[in-house]
Amino acid sequence: MRPLSCLLLIPAVTGTLGDAGVVAAAMVLAQGVASPALGRLADRVGQRRVLLTACAAHAVAIAVLLVAILLDAPLWLLVTAAAATGCASVSFTSFVRARWTALVDHGLLRTAFALESVLDETIFLLGPLLVTALSAAVHPAAGLVACAVLTTTGSVALALHRRSEPAPAPTAERPPRAIGVPGVRVLMVSYAGMGFLLGAVDVTMVAFAREWSVPALGGVFLSLTAVGSLVAGAIFGAVDATLPPDRLLWVTTGVLALGAIPLAFAGSPLVMGFLAVVAGIAIAPALITGSTLLESLAPRGSLSEGFSWLTSAGALGIASGTAVGGQLADAGFQRSAWVAVGGGVLALAVGVAGRAALRPRQPDTTATAQCRTAQ
Repeated sequence: MRPLSCLLLIPAVTGTLGDAGVVAAAMVLAQGVASPALGRLADRVGQRRVLLTACAAHAVAIAVLLVAILLDAPLWLLVTAAAATGCASVSFTSFVRARWTALVDHGLLRTAFALESVLDETIFLLGPLLVTALSAAVHPAAGLVACAVLTTTGSVALALHRRSEPAPAPTAERPPRAIGVPGVRVLMVSYAGMGFLLGAVDVTMVAFAREWSVPALGGVFLSLTAVGSLVAGAIFGAVDATLPPDRLLWVTTGVLALGAIPLAFAGSPLVMGFLAVVAGIAIAPALITGSTLLESLAPRGSLSEGFSWLTSAGALGIASGTAVGGQLADAGFQRSAWVAVGGGVLALAVGVAGRAALRPRQPDTTATAQCRTAQ
């Protein structure tokens, strides 16, 4: 919601879409860089302290950004405020997934991660609609105001839910950094490939809608992709997997790459609508599998950091896929579709090449029990 709010508000004030893109990019990149550091800090001092401090800093930073935009301040000031907002933006999906590991038994984690993925897709559907509606019906600045309110209330609510908070590692027993685990690094590259595919797929559908002179359908295609992911995620979480998680990663990323191929051959908006659903089918299952693997690979006490690294890698991949796909889409939506396939192939190849590093360790049920006892 934050980047989209900038893309809607800044042109309304200055008439410059280019500046809006720079500001939105600065915000996203800053969040990607800062998220692992915030996750590491949460593992050391507890999520509650990080959430409450970050949400206060976020409220101040977004207020400064809002005032700077409305006053038509210089671009460097907008970028600085946007970067500060991104740095204070906690990766909620990472924090919540870490909480599930402390709240439920190991055998239920895949179902819990599936629930999170379904909720994520629902948010991705509703968030942009909310921003657009507020900006059009209330004021162009209403989207950023809503972001500040939602982030603050959500942070406080999560911080107050003490029962699910993972216990911070004792000062004398600091766990190793999650980034130091080879399997985590393999997952990061695989997530970057998946993100690259998703960014290029978004561009492909927007470019297709433009070429067919139905630009309004671009958003519909993206929503249909989310619908496919949402339904598949719900089914994937409800069934018992017979394959180990490392092999499931191969299957899901392979299906993800295959699902992007037909996009290059879409011959009508109706066909593209169907193919958008197909392209989204493997998204949630791949992310659920990645989360399950991360939980089994990252050191105990470093889960918030580990999930944050995956989120940042995926965000970097999406930004790269959008940029590369956007450059090629001017010559036809088919080119960006093939770029998307390349991202899926990268995710699959990395998972296969790094299979030894992705073999999960045995679940530490004793540590989980001690964590619950401490809580």
